[in-house]
This record gives sequence, structure tokens and C-alpha cells, in this order.
Amino acid sequence: MESWTIKHFSQANPAGTGQDDVPALLRRVADSIENLGSVEVQDLVMHTEVTADGYWPSLTVYFHDAED
Repeated sequence: MESWTIKHFSQANPAGTGQDDVPALLRRVADSIENLGSVEVQDLVMHTEVTADGYWPSLTVYFHDAED
């Protein structure tokens, strides 16, 4: 049986004013993915936490190196 491990990271906007700005979050995540180099993204999962400052979305990106 073949198996492998997938890499991942989670990212959110800074806490406070603008933490709920989903377009800004998507731009931040896109920049982070580009900075990884040659990777293949397998999945994106969005989560939303409710804080004293309001909604705080985050994205978890699951990926592997393109060479794998």
C-alpha cells in the first residue's frame, strides 16, 4: 500500500481592524503560495472564528512539492 504525507499551512489576516477582510486574506494566501515555489495545491479549507473583534476567517492550504 502506497502512502504519503501532505504539507500544509494556515493563514489569517492580523487580528483587529480588517481581520474579516476575505479578499485581503485570499491575496495574502496567494502570495504565500507563490513564495513556496513549485508546488501543487490539493485543497483549500476556510474556517471562521468568532472573536471579540468579530469574524476572523483563516485558510488552510494543503499542498505538495511539484517534483514529488
